Amino acid sequence: MADENIFQSLLKILTKASSEIELVCKDSTELITLDTCQLFIAECFRCLRNACVQCAKNQDIMRNLGLIEVSVHLMQLRHGLEVQQESLLAVLRCSLQFLGNLAAGNGDSQNSIWKCAFPDLFLNCLNHHDKKIITYCCMVLFTCLNSEKVRELLEHKNLNIALAVLNTYRKQLESEWSFLIFTDHLLQCPELVKVMYAKLSNQERITLLELIMAKISENNSMTNDEMAVLLKDAEFFASCFQEKCHDVLKLTSATKTEDEEAIVTIRLLDVLCEMTSNNEQLEHLQTYPGLLETTVDTLRLTHLAGKQTTNIFTATHSVTGEAEISHPAVGFKSHLIRLIGNLCYKNKENQDKVYQLDGIPLILDNCSIDDNNPFVNQWAVYAIRNLTEKNERNQDVIAQMEQQGLADNSALKNMGLEIEKRDEMLVLKSVRKNPTS
Repeated sequence: MADENIFQSLLKILTKASSEIELVCKDSTELITLDTCQLFIAECFRCLRNACVQCAKNQDIMRNLGLIEVSVHLMQLRHGLEVQQESLLAVLRCSLQFLGNLAAGNGDSQNSIWKCAFPDLFLNCLNHHDKKIITYCCMVLFTCLNSEKVRELLEHKNLNIALAVLNTYRKQLESEWSFLIFTDHLLQCPELVKVMYAKLSNQERITLLELIMAKISENNSMTNDEMAVLLKDAEFFASCFQEKCHDVLKLTSATKTEDEEAIVTIRLLDVLCEMTSNNEQLEHLQTYPGLLETTVDTLRLTHLAGKQTTNIFTATHSVTGEAEISHPAVGFKSHLIRLIGNLCYKNKENQDKVYQLDGIPLILDNCSIDDNNPFVNQWAVYAIRNLTEKNERNQDVIAQMEQQGLADNSALKNMGLEIEKRDEMLVLKSVRKNPTS
């Protein structure tokens, strides 16, 4: 309920303080007088911060008076001082909180702050040593962003803002705001995702893929536009997986259990498995050139690697050490089979491709219990079901394998399947297990 003249008085104080700090920047002997000045400035920002909480009238008054420009100028001057006094940190923290409250729910204020603070102030604050300053900066950035502003991050210098936000999340300096910046804004721009991915280290790519996984898990609440964006991302990550899938074979070496390129490939597979669990994304990826063939080929190579020597791809029935449990490739073959099953869901063309690639015996050969691949039996059941649904030729392949002793009947029973002979024909059917007491 304050009158405008009160905010005019605060503006005069901050303008005068700005001039004094400029003098201090030129003469370091004046630092002794700076502390009291900064405490006063911090109180001014606390007043402004509180006065504009959910108050559009005060937000508009402050913006129209020019308080945004003065505040940003003061913060930029603060970055020019090579001192770490607590009072100076308080000014920066309170001024960022003020900008965040001023921007909340007010599009005109958001645009004004963006015009004054982008990109330099955001970059300075995101790279600051103080965790609270990083937190409040992420809050302001999240509040100001929209689809048009996100596209500005595509420019070379501005891309550093997106990279700084990712590093903030990766280092867990502030997880909530940096997480929301990605899931609600940055991941909505496929072009930005591609440009970022090319610039990132392998560790940063792993973090980005984890954020993608988190976004996919929200698919029930996605709009049509968000789904369209995710479909473009799906194509990109499918191409990345195809390009790098053989990197996982490096993990057969005991000395390369932490190979970052291989771990990136594993995370790409995780993302594709989750994407193909959604009908719209599934239909899109079912027709993506070469993805199914690459997945079957990778399963064959890892399976053979596990048979040639004892390594993480070798089927084992007893875990002997903690290292195996935490190995990044645990579950990799399970997920390959899961992806094959997804890509063949109600898709006759892909069912036939797996037949032509001799993939059915390969999947059956991976259906036994394997501690290195939890739930591999269940995913094999799922894949065989999708491969044989309304596909008599694939059903016949499995039936003939069992008759010739190429498929273990006990393994089929473990999968809930059995072969039955009807009128000189072999029929694959599911088994109903009797309930146990």
